[in-house]
Amino acid sequence: MTTIDTLEVSLGDRAYDIKIGSGLIAQAGGLMKPVLRQPSAVVVTDENLAAQHLPALETSLTDAGIAHRSLVLPAGEATKSFAKLEEVIDRLLEGGIERGTTLVALGGGVIGDLTGFAAAVTLRGLDFIQIPTTLLAQVDSSVGGKTGINTARGKNLVGSFHQPRLVLADMDVLETLPQRELLAGYAEVVKYGLINDPVFFTWLEEKGPALIAGDRDLRREAVLVSCRAKADIVAQDEREAGLRALLNLGHTFGHAFEAEAGYGGGLIHGEAVALGMVMAFDLSVEMGFCPPDDAARVRAHLQACGLPVALTAIGGNARTGAGWNSATLVSHMMRDKKVSKGRITFVLARGIGKAFLERDVELERVEALLKTSLAA
Repeated sequence: MTTIDTLEVSLGDRAYDIKIGSGLIAQAGGLMKPVLRQPSAVVVTDENLAAQHLPALETSLTDAGIAHRSLVLPAGEATKSFAKLEEVIDRLLEGGIERGTTLVALGGGVIGDLTGFAAAVTLRGLDFIQIPTTLLAQVDSSVGGKTGINTARGKNLVGSFHQPRLVLADMDVLETLPQRELLAGYAEVVKYGLINDPVFFTWLEEKGPALIAGDRDLRREAVLVSCRAKADIVAQDEREAGLRALLNLGHTFGHAFEAEAGYGGGLIHGEAVALGMVMAFDLSVEMGFCPPDDAARVRAHLQACGLPVALTAIGGNARTGAGWNSATLVSHMMRDKKVSKGRITFVLARGIGKAFLERDVELERVEALLKTSLAA
């Protein structure tokens, strides 16, 4: 049996473990059983993952003596909707779910967010477990208890803080991850270096290409470092009163790009975050906070790894940003959850590893920066 690394998210009586290793889906039943209130689970997954990983998970649940059934949803960001939330809840209630039953999210951020929110509101609260199957979900969305759905007005505007009981990050699933999804997750890995760990960012500049190319040890190390960083931040600031907001580096811009793209797959989350981080560093330079060389390093590394760094260079997507309007993008930002008293809170940087929150940003400056990117 391979070694399993265990990290704790320290939240008192709601503390839980993140387990990182190979073959965890095949061991999931045994790993889950100690945290279940009763040996009963409902697995929520999507059509792609049902074919790839659901049989192994179901076998492990059966072997562990855990009664189970599965709900299979369409793949894609559009599934994070009111309609699919209602469908999941209705199917749970139709099946006679009890409060002691645990939901299991087998999937990426879409399935994890939707399942977590369904768990938060069904029967006034069910336990749930995250089994993230993308790099992005393993290092970000599966940890920290943010759950929710999208609306026509923006991303993740309806949701709840609801912590999982366990996170199982199986490194083997990354072997079958499409390159585009892997790169999207890598953007979130880079984020941790840019927030407060310049040594990690330098490590990624050196090791990133091999990590992306498939080096298993490097991938595992990157997931460990990223999860440890997020677990530490969540333990200090569970509900994003201050410190945790730094994890939104690139997201204020990125969510606006996703909203304009329409959640149809033309621009996926990690790509939007990569663009958003470039914009955040460029804005930091424009405002005199950040050395230009640091912003150039961020742009160069993301571009070298194959991530988009300008709105007109979104490779392989249905939407390229052509025809987008900077004022419209700013209007999307004004719907951001971090808006307070009519002002947008941006995560900016004084350099690599020196992120901070800034509310005193002139929107005209933001519009001008967006216009420059749209014209690139």
